[in-house]
Amino acid sequence: MNAPDLIEDEYLGHYRRATETGAQWWRVTVADRPETYRLEHGVDEGDRPGAVDMDLVVDAENLRAKLKKWRREGFAMQSADAAGETSASAADRLAFMPELQRAAALASAAKHRQREEHETSVRIGHVDVRCGVDNPLVPRINPAYLFSMRFNDILEDIVENRRVMLIGHTGAGKTSLIEQVAARSHHGVLRSNMNGQTTVGDFVGFWTVKGGETLWVDGVLPTAMREGLWLIVDEIDFAEPSILAALTAVLEPHGRLVLKEKGNEIVAPHPSFRLFATANAVGAMSQFRHLYQGANLMNEAFLDRWRVYLLDYLSPAEETDVLIRTLAPHMTRALAATLAAIAADCRAAFAREDLSSAFSTRRLLDWAELMLRTGDPERAAGPAIYAKVSPEDAALIRGIIRHHIAPAG
Repeated sequence: MNAPDLIEDEYLGHYRRATETGAQWWRVTVADRPETYRLEHGVDEGDRPGAVDMDLVVDAENLRAKLKKWRREGFAMQSADAAGETSASAADRLAFMPELQRAAALASAAKHRQREEHETSVRIGHVDVRCGVDNPLVPRINPAYLFSMRFNDILEDIVENRRVMLIGHTGAGKTSLIEQVAARSHHGVLRSNMNGQTTVGDFVGFWTVKGGETLWVDGVLPTAMREGLWLIVDEIDFAEPSILAALTAVLEPHGRLVLKEKGNEIVAPHPSFRLFATANAVGAMSQFRHLYQGANLMNEAFLDRWRVYLLDYLSPAEETDVLIRTLAPHMTRALAATLAAIAADCRAAFAREDLSSAFSTRRLLDWAELMLRTGDPERAAGPAIYAKVSPEDAALIRGIIRHHIAPAG
């Protein structure tokens, strides 16, 4: 097959790429002269097909160069019937979002009907979470905790028994979010902190001798699976590979754990069992790995088994509300807004690496509570902030505070 035949058989047609307002296209047809090809260019605006604004004739070699350039720029070949394809593509683009919204509404209604058929549930945010049974491992409710609208997708995943990983800086509230959902829905929580000292035996289980008898002791994972507890694997990016391997088996919603050390006993998950992980430096947070020395890389195959959410600090407006709700009636909105702005500036300094320590909402609340007791921001900052950081960090934080709060006259 000669070169012109190859092009005529395989490359004649319509090439398109989407733009923010419509689509850009090239149309390739055979020209009047032998072994030459006509190229027409146009831009569609929304559902209105664009007119030809460029018309040229090239030989086979130039066409091949054009084709390579178009592929690099994101053009994809469409049907040779340019007009029909343009119309269909525009119609599909316009129809997609209304169709998706109808499908999502139907799916939401079906989920709501299913939940109404089950036992008692509690409304958290905009989501109904099925209640568990009270036990000593149910966390205490923090009445001032603020469930932001951005948490609704996470709450839906909990209801649907998805494996949820929350990533974000230290003190962003990753663990407290799960604990406060569990507190309100009466589910017990186990936490396993991957601090470098946690072994696969601690996590999965081990044999021990007690009173002359050899006994098997379940680790936190099989314990949570058998008893229907919520397991939070904190700082999973510091976990040993053997622990990650054990976790992989149960990352599917109904995945089972095989205890090889116990004669391949199979542990099936209780219906209430949920699995969560928190991390500082994976996925979208990988750029901050240097701030978290010892954090491990996690491969995509492992991450793809989780729903991964980036959890940022509360916005100043949200944190203002938390301060008021926690320390009412004495914390005024003006005071709370200033304190939230200080916290935001400290976090920005941490992100720039000017500070080596994060500024959590917990730290902010502790400082505000002491401030109300002492009436002195600097005195309250001593035990709440300065004593917990390096002298260099304390000096920088003191400067940020003084930028927002003038000394007492």
